[in-house]
Amino acid sequence: MCSSCAKGSEVTVDGSGALVVVATPIGNLGDLSPRAIQELTTAGAICCEDTRRTRALLSAAGVRAGGRLRSLHRHNEVERIPEMLRLLEQGGTVAVVSDAGTPGISDPGSRLVAAAAETGHRVRAVPGPSAVLAALVVSGLATDRFAMEGFLPRRGSARRHRLAAVASDARTTIVLEAPTRLAATLADLLDACGDRRAVVARELTKMHEEVWRGTLSTLARRAAQDGVRGEVVVVVSGAPEAAAASDEELAAAVRSQLASGRGVREAASAVAAAAGVGRRRVYQLALQVASEAP
Repeated sequence: MCSSCAKGSEVTVDGSGALVVVATPIGNLGDLSPRAIQELTTAGAICCEDTRRTRALLSAAGVRAGGRLRSLHRHNEVERIPEMLRLLEQGGTVAVVSDAGTPGISDPGSRLVAAAAETGHRVRAVPGPSAVLAALVVSGLATDRFAMEGFLPRRGSARRHRLAAVASDARTTIVLEAPTRLAATLADLLDACGDRRAVVARELTKMHEEVWRGTLSTLARRAAQDGVRGEVVVVVSGAPEAAAASDEELAAAVRSQLASGRGVREAASAVAAAAGVGRRRVYQLALQVASEAP
């Protein structure tokens, strides 16, 4: 028996043993699908980020939680896995939800899914709400190829490397951010990518849903001036074809600018504007080129 069972929480074993990834509303409770309600009603255990929030969601849907809720968050997901695998081995059904949206997408759940799949258990999904896809489809930017970047590192070289990767990617990129850091992140994206088209989507499906459209420079100014509250998703257009220029090509252009008498910053700005790439990328190359000059 699992440790939770030993403590008196009754777990129903229905003999169909499977891990079910259930998408839950990102704001509007009407987005909880009938199939999601059915799975949450019959699951033997429900893994969730915050048991209080999930209990409230179940109550609103008319589903009795009982003793089935198990906390599953970034601090305890690894420790929770053995208990859930034992339940699956007994033939039980385990549902996994996040506080909002689809589990495993910048939310806990992916490690449990990987462990269940690796040990041969069935894993199925109840698709539904996703802030990532909702922001993408309302953005008006290209949807045929896109990259989910998630939350950027807070600072240092890790952040610079990820920003450089976004800048060179021809796909539409989706970035998640906290409202208090939105203005700084938009400014960093502008510095890395140049002034591309972008969208800020906040509070999607909720009463105060809002979508800002414009360029990174206009959005950065607006975020700095007006501030923002609530859940935020940033969608950035992909690098233009000109941005496919290699470091070698950009370095050669910088050398030409330096040879004409321009300083490092001026040369980097000119090359970045001409190539349609982020100033930060070219400036780093310019520093390297300048240091190699005799």
